[in-house]
Amino acid sequence: MALTKIDEKQQFEEVLNEQGTLILLKNSTTCPISHEAFKETEKFAGENDNIPVYYLNVQELRDLSNEVAEKYNVKHESPQALLFSEGKVSWHASHWKVTKKELVKAWENK
Repeated sequence: MALTKIDEKQQFEEVLNEQGTLILLKNSTTCPISHEAFKETEKFAGENDNIPVYYLNVQELRDLSNEVAEKYNVKHESPQALLFSEGKVSWHASHWKVTKKELVKAWENK
């Protein structure tokens, strides 16, 4: 499965209900660190097509990004990768810690 963009709140809720376990990247379209995290997440998704990996652009979906932070009690950061499992965030990382290697480890330890 490729890296799939979330365009609206309802889409995220549907994906979360359908998939159960997934990775979400909160991406900033203006930040160079975020650009690197996006490339790392893209590599991870490309090599693991059985894993559902999604992203949202914070500038486009600020409300959803903030809601995820509040609802799942994870301080908002960008870039930020979150592993959702059984309706909770079981792992998250931000900035330079969003790497293919860390995503693999997080998925294996879910």
